[in-house]
Amino acid sequence: MLKIIPKIYNAFLDADSKLLFLFLCLLTFLLLLAKKNFVENEIAAFEILDQEGKMGIFHLINGLQYMAIPIVYLWKFLLITFILWVSCFFFGLKTQFIDLWKVVMVSELIFFFPEVLKILYFILLNPDPDLSEVRAFYPFSFIQFFNVENIPKKWHYPLKAINLFEFLYWGLLALGIEQIVKRKHNSAWTIVLSSYGLFFIGWLGYYVIVYK
Repeated sequence: MLKIIPKIYNAFLDADSKLLFLFLCLLTFLLLLAKKNFVENEIAAFEILDQEGKMGIFHLINGLQYMAIPIVYLWKFLLITFILWVSCFFFGLKTQFIDLWKVVMVSELIFFFPEVLKILYFILLNPDPDLSEVRAFYPFSFIQFFNVENIPKKWHYPLKAINLFEFLYWGLLALGIEQIVKRKHNSAWTIVLSSYGLFFIGWLGYYVIVYK
């Protein structure tokens, strides 16, 4: 099974970068649409607002979220690719920016799994949640070990961000770098941990400090 993963990864790396980006945007759109329609819109508070004709603002916000998908991805991919590219440069590895860009895009696929699990969880196991439960839930994350009502809100996002899929994402980044630079996996892990890993930890620390 583990031997299949690099082959699948390489197949995505060989795909056209524009088509891959469109695929990610489309898949994100569909998952967001499913989450809005089958989970969030089924919450009692939203049903009451809908009956009172006060859902217009939420439909507007949803529309903005859908339109922001490519913008958010462009910003995220550009930032992470630049961080990895600079790190590769400092380690003396020659890499093309576009190759690292594709590595970042392919690695992003791992984050679709928790979204699918979240949708299935609230449809099959918890069909009548409140809004705080939906917003606080993230599969295989640290926040699942806490009662969210007993911890400050500024810790909700960091505890959700530290999860199994995030660490798998680091592994996929390392795998992708290994594929394009043809170096041992240890070197790729060093690059990821010393660049994106430190940036990720720094971002969470900054978030906790500035949250009000």
